[in-house]
Amino acid sequence: MNHGTALPAQSPLPDSALAAMQHRADPLADQTIAYILGEWPEGDVAVDAPQWARIETVNRLFGQWTDNAGLVGWTAQGEGVDAAMAQALDRYVQTAQVLPPWADARKIERAEQLFMEHGALSCILLFCASLPECYVIPDLSSVLHTSGQLEQNAEYRIRSTAAMIFPVMLHGGLSQRGAGVAQVLKVRLIHATIRNLILHGSPQDAVQQLLAGGHGHVAPQALPMGGGRQAMFQTLYARGWNLKSDGLPCNQEELAYTLLTFGYVFLRSLRHLGLRLRAADEEAYLHAWNVVGHILGIDRALMVDTMDQGQALMARMQARGRAEPVTPDPRPALGRALMQTMENSLPWRMVKPFPELMTRYLCGRETAGDLGLTQPVPWPSALLFWGVLLLARTIDAVLRLVLPRFSIVRTLTRILGYHFMSRVLMSQTRPLQLPTELLNQVDEAVHSWSDDPHAPGWLNRLEDRLTTRGSWSLNLASRTKGTP
Repeated sequence: MNHGTALPAQSPLPDSALAAMQHRADPLADQTIAYILGEWPEGDVAVDAPQWARIETVNRLFGQWTDNAGLVGWTAQGEGVDAAMAQALDRYVQTAQVLPPWADARKIERAEQLFMEHGALSCILLFCASLPECYVIPDLSSVLHTSGQLEQNAEYRIRSTAAMIFPVMLHGGLSQRGAGVAQVLKVRLIHATIRNLILHGSPQDAVQQLLAGGHGHVAPQALPMGGGRQAMFQTLYARGWNLKSDGLPCNQEELAYTLLTFGYVFLRSLRHLGLRLRAADEEAYLHAWNVVGHILGIDRALMVDTMDQGQALMARMQARGRAEPVTPDPRPALGRALMQTMENSLPWRMVKPFPELMTRYLCGRETAGDLGLTQPVPWPSALLFWGVLLLARTIDAVLRLVLPRFSIVRTLTRILGYHFMSRVLMSQTRPLQLPTELLNQVDEAVHSWSDDPHAPGWLNRLEDRLTTRGSWSLNLASRTKGTP
């Protein structure tokens, strides 16, 4: 990892090149899964097809990817692992774990510091801004809609996202000391599995057939009745797909768009709350997520290095996505499920509409309209939300003249963030799907957010009472080892 070699500024991709990214995916991960699963049989697939057992074997092997150091020299072995699977997985792990030559350790470390400094606010911005923006692109949302991940299991999806972001952004997450790379490599291979299931084979083969004059249509199949853990995979296999009109599922453009929601949208949200960072800090944060994007298999040409680049690229991608609507539109159901999960985590009826109001504020009217978040909320809640936000922004503007690093807005959003994390992310009965040692690190990080280092003591004491932080310790010592 280098320590400051500057990269040339990224030039915007022309429209034709951006459109072509819809038919590009991730050859390394896709070929890995193709070697493991082999050729799917013609017609309907029974519940006892060998591919389902191979998917289960790969999921079990994921459990061995507990930290970055453990990836070095890792080899696939054990029950159900044949030579083809072992060779494919070994090559994938040893190739994909390598950071890009342009990765800057100092920028990554600064990004980690920024994430920790903002504490619980980081989670609020993730779930009130990043994820809502992620669902704006109809094709991207349709895959989640098909699998039922958001409507039926919204909380599970939220927790899965957190299970990647925490390891990445904890101190040393992308180094040999951390576990971020290991978690990202799992996500990358899951993306490849989704593509293989939907297309019934390698995406690269599907594109070649389309270019050779094929119709590019994958017909819907009868849904195997296996149920259990395989239900989502079987649903994806049975759904059908139109490669010509929809591009590849989880294609390069969609992956790059999702990357923008974690980096650019997070920083944009801080600006909206009056917490704008220095340009160098914003670029360091974007840089860290670009490194994550590389590990995820995203093309460097689709990454942004500045906020202006991020704004321009996101606007282009959203315009392209909105120009090709999906019928029926899955986005309102996804948006409502996400909001409902957050509302359920808040203890007071008066503040339950706050996640939706915050999402409208951070993402704007157009995104709120895409997600169907336009219904009136109870006027006392709306009055309280906008009144407190306006008052806090005003107080911040005045106090910043004397206390430049203090923010009432950050304190208030931290309080909401604590309640959300305690009810959804840090449940003792439903721990994040992370190894126990990593869960301990997350626990320590969350408890370090108990006090705002830039706030007066009396405000921290008030925050302590409102968050009741002592009642939601993870008690990790009594927890059995988690399954990644």
